[in-house]
Amino acid sequence: MKNYRNFCIIAHIDHGKSTLADRLLETTKTVSDRDLQEQTLDNMDLERERGITIKSHAIQMDYVHEGEKYIFNLIDTPGHVDFSYEVSRSIAACEGALLLVDATQGIQAQTISNLYLALEHDLEIIPIINKVDMDGAMIEEVADQIIELIGGEREDIIEASGKTGQGVDNIFDAIINRIPAPEGDKDAPLQALIFDSVFNSYRGVIAYFRIFSGELRKRDKIRFVNTGNKYEADEVGILRMDMEPRKVVSTGDVGYVITGIKESKEIKVGDTITLDDNPCETAIEGFEDVKPMVFAGIYPIDSDDFEDLRDSLEKLQLNDASLTYEAETSLALGFGFRCGFLGMLHLEIIQERLDREFDMAVITTVPQVSYDCYKTNGEFLVIHTPSDLPDPSHIERLEEPYIQAQIITKPDFIGGIMNLCIEKRGILKNQVYLSETRVEMTFELPLSEIVFDFYDKLKSISKGYASFDYHMIGMKPGTLVKLDILLNGEKVDALSAMIHRDKAYDFGKKMCKKLKELINRQQFMIAIQAAIGTKIIARETISAFRKDVTSKCYGGDITRKRKLLEKQKKGKKRMRQVGSVEVPQQAFLAVLKLND
Repeated sequence: MKNYRNFCIIAHIDHGKSTLADRLLETTKTVSDRDLQEQTLDNMDLERERGITIKSHAIQMDYVHEGEKYIFNLIDTPGHVDFSYEVSRSIAACEGALLLVDATQGIQAQTISNLYLALEHDLEIIPIINKVDMDGAMIEEVADQIIELIGGEREDIIEASGKTGQGVDNIFDAIINRIPAPEGDKDAPLQALIFDSVFNSYRGVIAYFRIFSGELRKRDKIRFVNTGNKYEADEVGILRMDMEPRKVVSTGDVGYVITGIKESKEIKVGDTITLDDNPCETAIEGFEDVKPMVFAGIYPIDSDDFEDLRDSLEKLQLNDASLTYEAETSLALGFGFRCGFLGMLHLEIIQERLDREFDMAVITTVPQVSYDCYKTNGEFLVIHTPSDLPDPSHIERLEEPYIQAQIITKPDFIGGIMNLCIEKRGILKNQVYLSETRVEMTFELPLSEIVFDFYDKLKSISKGYASFDYHMIGMKPGTLVKLDILLNGEKVDALSAMIHRDKAYDFGKKMCKKLKELINRQQFMIAIQAAIGTKIIARETISAFRKDVTSKCYGGDITRKRKLLEKQKKGKKRMRQVGSVEVPQQAFLAVLKLND
C-alpha cells in the first residue's frame, strides 16, 4: 500500500485539466498511442463538443520511479460551478489534489471554491501552473497569487504544459513525494465508499468505490450500510481504460463492483459497502446531500412516453446523483416531472443527454427556484411551482433564496459588472484587489435573478474575463408576485412565473410580445394577456385570418353583404368559444432567452 497514490485534478473551467490528464496517461503508457485522443477521459460526445468535463472519470496508472513500481488512481473532475457536486465526490475518495491554474488567466473563482473543498478534506495540495508555453503566460504573477492563496514556497509550484508535456515528470515526482499513501488496515472489516455509479443495460448497475479498509473478493456477500440491501459480488475489479476484473480488490484501491442490481434506486452514491458476515462498525461519512438550486418541469412531448421518461431519469440519476425529480401534472402539458438542477448549464446538459442517450423528446417549463411561504394561519409551505402558491389574501410573507456571489475580474469591467448586479437586485458586500490587474467583488443576490441569463451577460460585459462562483446564504423576505399568462382568458400554467413586483410589468410585456411572434394565426382572434391575480398588466392580440365572404357579390343591395358579414361574425365568435390555441414548444424555451 505504501506505493499507492490516490489524487484528483481540480481547477476552474478551461484551465487544461483534461489535456494534462492525457499527458499523464501517455507518459505512463496506460493508453496506447492508437487509442489516445484529445480529452481521452471525457467519454461523452457532449463533453468533447463543448470542451468541458461533465462527469468525474477514474483511471488507474502504473509508474516506475527509481526502480520501484507505483500505482496511481487519478480522478479527473469538472470545472464548472454547476458540477461542483462531482468534485466533492472525487475529493472524498482521494488523499491529494493537483491544483491547476492557467498561466494566462490566473486564479479564478471556481479554483478557490474547489480548493476550499479539498482543504476541508485535509488533502495534500500540489500547485501547478499550466499552459506556461503560451505567449500570454504570466508565470511569476500567477505564482505570487498561488503563494498568497495557499502559502508555501515558490519552488513547490510546478510549471507545466498539458499540450507539450513539459513538467510532467516533476508532477509525478511531487505525487510520489508529497501525497501520502492511503492509510487503512487490510485485515479490518471491509469499508468502501461508493463515489459513482453507472447503468449498463446488460449487466445492471455498476458501482465505483474506494476501499478505506479491508478487502473485497469475487463472490463475497456484501451489504450496503445505508439501504441495508444485501447482494453477491458477481465481479470486482479496477478501472483502467476499460474495467479490468480482479479476484480481490484491497485497501487503497479504487475499483468497481457488479452485483446484478437492475433497479437503480437500490444503490445510493455516498453509501458504504461492507461484508455481510463481518460488517464494519460505522459507515464512512460521505458527502452532503445535494441541494438543487433551480427547478423546472420536464414533460414528454407525447404523453404515452411518460413511463419511458421515468426510466430515463432513473438511469440518468445513477450517473448524475445531483439530479432530483418527482412526478407532477400540468393542465397544459399533462404528466411529467418536477426536476431539481444545480444550475442552468446542468439543466441544459440533462435535456441534451435525455435526447441523445435515451432518444426522449421533452418540453421544459420555465425554470424556477423554491420559495418559503408563511401563511396568515401560521402554516408554512415550500413553493416549487407558481401553481403551488395559495391565495394572496392568505399569505403573510414570502421569502426567496439568496446567494453570496464571488466575481473575479479585471478592474476595467468593475462598472459594467456593478450595473449588472444592481439591476439584478444585488448588494455589493466587499471589493478586494488581489493584484493590480485582478479584483474580487462579493455580492449578495437573489438566486432567482441569476437563474436565467446572468452568467452569459457577465461573460459578455467582461469580454470573457470574469469568473463566477456562488454559495447559498439563506432566505430573505421579498415582494414577490405570481405572473400568469392567459390565452383567450385561459391560464397556461406551464408559463406562469414567480417574479419580483418591480419587474413584473416588463417581464409580462416581453412574454406577450414573444408569444405573439411564436403562436400561429387562427381563424379567430387570440388575446394574449399577462396578469397578476385578476389585474391585467400587458396584452397583445393576434388578429384572425379573414376570408373575403363578400367577394361573390357584384353590385346589388348592401343588405346582402351585411347578412354575409354578420354570419361570418357569429361563426368567428362560436369558433373562439370552442377553438383551442396550441402553444408551440419554442414558446417554453423562448422564455429563457427573453433578454436576447
